[in-house]
Amino acid sequence: MKHFVPRALSLLALGVGVIACGGSDDGFQYPGANGTSLPYEVMGRVDNAEKTELRNGSYGSSMAPHPTQEGYFYALSDRGPNAATEATRSPPGIIFVKPDYTPRIGLFKLTSEGKAELVSTILLKDPKGRPITGLPNRQFGGTGETPYNLDGSVVSLDPDGDGIKGFDESGLDSEGLVAMKDGTFWISDEYGPHIVHFDATGKEIERINPFAADPRNKAGRTLPAELSTRWPNRGMEGLTITPDGKTLVGMMQSNLYNPTSAVGSINLVRLVTLNIETGATAQYLYRQDAAGLANSEIVALSATSFLAVERDTKFYGIDTGVVRKNIYKIDIGQATNVDRSNTALRSANASLTVNAANGLLVDGKTLELVVKDGGTADNYAAGWAQLAALGIKPITKVLAYDAIASQKYPHDKLEGMWVIDANRLAIINDADFVIAPDNLGGIKQKYLYDGKPDSNMLYVVKPISPLF
Repeated sequence: MKHFVPRALSLLALGVGVIACGGSDDGFQYPGANGTSLPYEVMGRVDNAEKTELRNGSYGSSMAPHPTQEGYFYALSDRGPNAATEATRSPPGIIFVKPDYTPRIGLFKLTSEGKAELVSTILLKDPKGRPITGLPNRQFGGTGETPYNLDGSVVSLDPDGDGIKGFDESGLDSEGLVAMKDGTFWISDEYGPHIVHFDATGKEIERINPFAADPRNKAGRTLPAELSTRWPNRGMEGLTITPDGKTLVGMMQSNLYNPTSAVGSINLVRLVTLNIETGATAQYLYRQDAAGLANSEIVALSATSFLAVERDTKFYGIDTGVVRKNIYKIDIGQATNVDRSNTALRSANASLTVNAANGLLVDGKTLELVVKDGGTADNYAAGWAQLAALGIKPITKVLAYDAIASQKYPHDKLEGMWVIDANRLAIINDADFVIAPDNLGGIKQKYLYDGKPDSNMLYVVKPISPLF
């Protein structure tokens, strides 16, 4: 296998057109719109009437091309096979079917037939080299989720050895992935949210989160404090890096509960940028098509332009109503930086102030509350109009790919993207280890509309128009 910068990126850097790549001359082939499944192994079966199968290999949370080996890509798992408890359980929480599961990165290669083969696996580890788990954090990034075993008992595992059973302060619900040319990885998660730097072996090097008291944060390198008010289990779902390798860009999955959960579900999502060298941050507002949708991935096209997934959790052919699995081309170039670091914005309007815990305020109200008070009948238009009157412009967005209209996308969670070139985009789904909650305190197999079990699928599709 040749070692070089992927063709699309090298030609872009030279300012010339992008040539399609991938085929027999390269020793591999990209799959088409019909897709190819990622390999998996059976972890076991649940002792229930269905004998639900657990499939290890649910590498669907994110993906990233190998930065030097063409035809190779990385894919990321989340916290492991889990399901929400039944609504009547007190306290409510999450069922961890395999509490000792270690989140991991898989390295895959494409074959000459367009199949995906697993080459190697990198288990994520804490700074001491111990495998982490997907169990919740307790102190820095706790979500309030009680971890249960499948039999209803509370998880007793103590992976970090701090004496607090059922929790892991280094644990991650890993969702965003960046593969660096030096062999290291940046991963974002839904707990803290945390952005963690791992070496090539999967050992933690550095951690960046919104908690100034966390000693793992280096001086001057924290995320904005308001991100800690993320909706539990809807943290930093997407992570990318600008082409110059200097700025991490993270996208929250949903709106913040800023200042409290009384905000509910609205259509304002925050995007944050972080300069790796200086620690400087900026924040921008993304307007979803409707409240309750999820932004589950982001990939950089340039310093200001990105692709972002905006989706629901419905299944095509099973659920009623509108089903959304859209990818937008977004740009922050003309959007307003609403980070507390933007002192010029506040000096221009006396109604804008900053709160240490909740960030920028408008007449004492968080940006989330401003939009919420805009009502629901008009998709919160009044709240967005109020922000516009203050000179706060949201991120611009243009539809780049509609997976329902284009391919009747059968999965509920479109979560990974890989920009191959201007006219080809690879996408993968999170299959959740092919399980789902049965709403009775247990789990069941996760099926698609055709009656087949879900699986991690890699598709290569054509955007509506060239991406760059």
